[in-house]
Order: sequence, then C-alpha cells, then structure tokens
Amino acid sequence: MKKTPSRAPDALSPHWKVGPFDVRLPFVHYRFEWQDYSQGLLMCAVDLSAIPLMTELLGMPFEVALAVVVLNGLLYLLHHLLGDPVVPGWITPAIPLLMAYCSQFPEGEERVHALIAFQLMLAALSIFLGVTGLASKVVRIVPNALRAGVIIGAGFAAVQGVFEAGGRFDTFPVTITVAVALAFYLMYSRHFAGLQRRSRVWRTIGGLGILPCVLLAVFVAPLFGEAPWPTIEWGFSSPDFVTLWTDYTVFGLGLPPLSMFLTAVPTVLAAYIVVFGDVLQARSVLGEAAKARPDEAVRYNPNRAHMIFGGRNMLMGVFGPDTAMCGPLWAAMHVTISERYKKGRDTMRSIFGGAGSFRWGTNTALWLMPIVSLLEPILGVALALTLIIQGYVSVRVGVLESRSRTDLGIAGVTGAVLAVQGASWGFVTGILLCLVIYGRRFFSGEDDGVINHDDDETGGPDGAVHPADGAEAAHPGDATGPATGEATGGTGGTAPGGVPSVAPAPVAVGSEGAREARPRGDGARDRDTAER
Repeated sequence: MKKTPSRAPDALSPHWKVGPFDVRLPFVHYRFEWQDYSQGLLMCAVDLSAIPLMTELLGMPFEVALAVVVLNGLLYLLHHLLGDPVVPGWITPAIPLLMAYCSQFPEGEERVHALIAFQLMLAALSIFLGVTGLASKVVRIVPNALRAGVIIGAGFAAVQGVFEAGGRFDTFPVTITVAVALAFYLMYSRHFAGLQRRSRVWRTIGGLGILPCVLLAVFVAPLFGEAPWPTIEWGFSSPDFVTLWTDYTVFGLGLPPLSMFLTAVPTVLAAYIVVFGDVLQARSVLGEAAKARPDEAVRYNPNRAHMIFGGRNMLMGVFGPDTAMCGPLWAAMHVTISERYKKGRDTMRSIFGGAGSFRWGTNTALWLMPIVSLLEPILGVALALTLIIQGYVSVRVGVLESRSRTDLGIAGVTGAVLAVQGASWGFVTGILLCLVIYGRRFFSGEDDGVINHDDDETGGPDGAVHPADGAEAAHPGDATGPATGEATGGTGGTAPGGVPSVAPAPVAVGSEGAREARPRGDGARDRDTAER
C-alpha cells in the first residue's frame, strides 16, 4: 500500500492504493466540507423514510427498522472511502417490484427468507460483474437509445411515484410545491446564479444545496395543516440490534431454502436493470462535473462500484435485510453535491470531500433524537423532494445520451413502458425497438447531429473516455497512480445556474491505466467494441 503524491492539475486526489480500491480518509486525503455535512444532518430524513417500508412489509417494530437504517448508513461510507466518487443510496424504482415479490409469501419467517434470498442473489450478481470486469463492458456496449430510455424511464418512475393517486403529493400538496420550487430556484435558476455572483451571502446559501428546502418544509407543513408540529425529543436514538439479529436475519432464522434463491432470480434481474440505469446516470453526472473541474481527475469505475454496492447488499442480506436495497446512487443528492463541486475548488476541494462529508452527516443524525424527532413529520416531503429532483436530472441526462431523433423516439417509448410496466418490460421494449429500427446497426445506431455533444472539446460525440482493451477487465484498478495524458475535456460551457449546456464530459469508465477515446457516433468503432 503506497500513498500517491500531492495533487497536480488533471491528477487524482491523494489516496492509498489497495488492489482495485483507492482508499481516502477524512482529514487525511480530503477536506471536510461543512456545508455538505450540514445537508446530511437533515437529509437523513430520506434514510429514515425507509422505516415505514419495513414496518409495512415485514411487521418490524420501529426500533428494529431503525437498526437496519443505521447499518445501511454505515455501509454508505464505503463508496467514497474506497474510491467511488458518488453519493450512494437505495434502488428506489425497484422497491415496488421487491415489495410485490415478497408480499407473495406469508408474513413472518417465510417473507423474511424471501427478502434475504433476493438480497444475497443481487449481491452475488453485482460482485460477479465487478470482479470479472464485465460491468464496464456492459455499460459500454449498450446502444445509446436503450441507455437513454432506461435513464429517462427511471426519471418518469420517480416523479410518477410522487404524484400517483394516494401518493405523497396528495398528503403534502403545499409543502412539496414550496420545497420543490425553492430547490429548483437554488440549484438551477439563472436569476439566483446572478445573485450568487454579486453577493457572498447568496453564494453561502447556494452552497447549502437543498438544506434550506428541508428546513422550510418543517414549518410549512404544520402551518398548512399537512403535518403536526414536531415534538422534539432529547438524547440518542436506540436501534434494536438484538431483535433484528434474532428475529430477522440468518442468525435467528437460518438460511433460506434453495428454492427461494431460484424463485428470486426474475426479480433480481429486473432490479439489476434499474441498477444499470443508476450506473449510467452516475457516469453521466460525473462527466458533467469533470468538464467544469479539470483540476481533479474524476474517475468513475463501474467494476469497482459493482464490487462495493454488491458487498453492501451481501452484508445487509446477512446482518439486516433491507427493503430499500443497496444501490450505487442517490441521484438527487449526487447531483446536488456535483452542482456545488462545479462551482470551483474554493467551494469544494474534492468531489470525495463533498460526497463523504454528506454521508458522515447522515450517519451522525441517525443517532441524534432531536434531529430524528424534528424530521419525523416531514419524512414524506424529503423523499418526494429527492424523487422529483432525480426525475428532472434523469430526463435531462437521458436525452443527452441520445444521438439522433430516432434515438429520442426509442428512448421515449422505452422510458414510458419502464415507468408504467416495470423495468423488465421497458428493457425488452428498448431492445426490440433497436433491433427493428437499426437492424445490423443495433450497437452503433446513428448520429444525425441534432443534439449538440460538443465534439470539438471532447474529441468525440459524447466526450466519453474509455479504457484500453482488457485493461480493467483483467485487473481492475491495478494502476498505482495517475495516468499520463489524462483527458478531462476542458472547462466546458455551462449555462447560468450551473446547468450544463453540453453532453457529459470525459470520465474514466474502467481502467485506471491506459485508456482510449471512442466516439460513439462512429459506427465502425462501435461495432469493433461490441465484437471485443
């Protein structure tokens, strides 16, 4: 294990190399970002909103479900600590699929076994794809139209979950409207971007992300009669780990029968389709951030990410089965952190500092009863806020993954089917449309030049930088330092308010050694990649 030299422009931030992982510790390798830590203290409300899911499905007492949330929260830290520059979260769009599957079994031991079997199978699949290097290859060879459709569909599903009949908007119509309006104003408004350029006070407020929105919701909900005033409790929370491990894990119930592992396979594959969309979205959002911050080489490695969230699912499947599952990305907060990161090195030294400080904040808050009790009445608002932001970003990123009008049409139909009928139907729809429309050009598609991908700056239609053949697949992350000639794309153009006006910029997907740029619009190269 050796330490990298101090950072230079276009270089990796300091870390210790341990096999495929880049270990970064707070205060040692990255600056602690108090703004993101403060956001985490209140955005733990979203983590806590998993508790009703577990009490409903498994009949868990509140304190037992809180123990699951606390365990999951600790494992969130693994991503930035091991070199994955994201804010991890649930596999949100797959939650209804999992709950419908588990509900087929009688409540009690059998239903818990069904959940355990599912989570262990999902973990095994993810770890296998990561260790073998297949994760990077899957991400690269998927057609642009299908990739766009999966991301757009995830956005549709996120927003649909808020506004469906009997959903969270029906419970908190005024609070959600006010909180979402403020969040979009702070994050994307050109007017607010101008205010930040003129005043340090506005820059400070803008640096807080969606923290002001959650604080405002605490007061708006009771004022409009949508929630009771919070009753503040003092002291520390008391998660019940003993009951969790004796009544809801393999330690008390034993391993599920083999038949349950086999029965879980279709639901596991459907959930992985959603995970695949999250991986694509993480890659694209980090690409936008890399364009604005050429001073740090931001490297997203799908193989490493699969190993980390696969490992989280394995540990939770053994120590605390979780209906929210362990996913690679919390899209809304990942975007919020990335938007702050794009404002410059003075605002956020490293993307790892922002993502890590945020997750340290959520972990701290889960133990503090004053914060838990303050946020309990508006848990639904916090979740709705993140889902709507996720929907906005998913659609924007998904559209930019397209290369032509035809891609957009395929993506729109695929996304709509995914949102209405589920991930499996959406994926099949996208594959069939690409086969019928593109035929032998299934992998390459077409590029009609309608969508501006800033070819001049990035060297390719999408600006993506990919690993050299076999580099990561054979030995994930075996390089020990920054690669020479790192392509980060330039400072790029962003519209006022931090909204990128171009497609995702270069972001390493896979190898941390030699890499090559591959324009997706070049059909011959796409076919070569697919054949490899």
